[in-house]
Amino acid sequence: MMKIFSMFDGVGGFIVGLENSSKEIFKTLYSNQYEPSKKIQDAYEVGLYRFPNMEHIGTDVALIPNEKFEEMRKNGVDMIVGGFPCQDYSVARSKKNELGIEGKKGVLFWEIIRATEVIKPKYLILENVDRLLKAPSSQRGRDFAVMLAAFNELGYSVEWRVINAADYGRAQRRRRVFFFVFRNDTKWGERLHKTYESNLPKKATTEERLAQYQNYIFADGLFGRQFPVKDMAVKKRINANHLIGDIAEVSETFKDGKFWNSGLMTNGYYYTIETDPIVENPITMGDIVVPEDTVDAKYYITGEKLEKFKYLRGPKKITRTSADGHEYTYAEGGMSEYDSLELPGRTMLTSEGSVNRSTHLLKINGNYRLITPIEAERLQDFPDDWTKFKLNAKGEVEEVSDRMRMFFMGNALVTGIVKRIGDELQKIDKM
Repeated sequence: MMKIFSMFDGVGGFIVGLENSSKEIFKTLYSNQYEPSKKIQDAYEVGLYRFPNMEHIGTDVALIPNEKFEEMRKNGVDMIVGGFPCQDYSVARSKKNELGIEGKKGVLFWEIIRATEVIKPKYLILENVDRLLKAPSSQRGRDFAVMLAAFNELGYSVEWRVINAADYGRAQRRRRVFFFVFRNDTKWGERLHKTYESNLPKKATTEERLAQYQNYIFADGLFGRQFPVKDMAVKKRINANHLIGDIAEVSETFKDGKFWNSGLMTNGYYYTIETDPIVENPITMGDIVVPEDTVDAKYYITGEKLEKFKYLRGPKKITRTSADGHEYTYAEGGMSEYDSLELPGRTMLTSEGSVNRSTHLLKINGNYRLITPIEAERLQDFPDDWTKFKLNAKGEVEEVSDRMRMFFMGNALVTGIVKRIGDELQKIDKM
């Protein structure tokens, strides 16, 4: 059994995906969910309702004391999961030569590092937006390099893959970068180094190292096994390099900036390749829509509201004036008037359900309508009505508003992808 701490839990996407893989193998003991800008912690309360048999920590993760993480370690937590916010991960050295965060950004990732340092889990499964690999624009790739350096200093290796869920049979075109982080002294870590390092000369060049590790990235790693890709790099995009210095030095001096959509970092070296997925047939919007006779009238769009949608989704050129008085033309290309039922859904955002360009708009039997909360849940592979109820602060079961349910799903991850990660992790842990 793998015992789990779910950080930045949302409404339990990682838990749902891993339990769909195996409830016997994956058991979540602790979860943490907190929205600092909200008085009512709706997502946390959905977790209370859905998972009554685990400990829910409804406070700012930065306020969780190390003693709590030590308790988790003693209770056998050997895996951390979480979809953490994408922020600024730059670090700096203080006058006392201590490492710190520049300003207030990036603190949430460092809470993962703090928890890892205390709990010392065998594995972490993390998720983020794919632009993390290129951030910030002023020092491309630095944030990701800092993350890799932080895990390297704790004795972990990191495998990553950008996955579009629709490429692997799911119902949404949602691109996210997933990380499989593993301790170097696990059986998997020892296998990695024995298999790929044993044939390297003592002073191997980065090119020689990359030649050894390519097969791991293409086919032998967790992602290569569970999410097959073609065995050729896209446009010869292959890169290998060494993370030079400690975390602060990496933050200050990193200049490489070439992290492709697949890769591995181990022993301070990273190897990265732009891979092309072997695409599976996706679930379509037509496959996940509910019967029309079950759809409430409030989801149908007519009149001025429909015209607003058509305007927002159409091409436009708008004259605007900048803050300094400069006049410019803002141009936006057109998109389909409504979403095709023959394709998987577009990426859901937290604004789903409101009148905006990114909101899904369906046309069925000549009528236009928004997607329902159940359809939003299906786009993320959650069970129907997963977010319908919560356990409020009084301990009472209460219905969740449609707007909040849509927000949850815009913030969530495709649990079917997590299930497949869990399927492969079961095999890896038995090696």
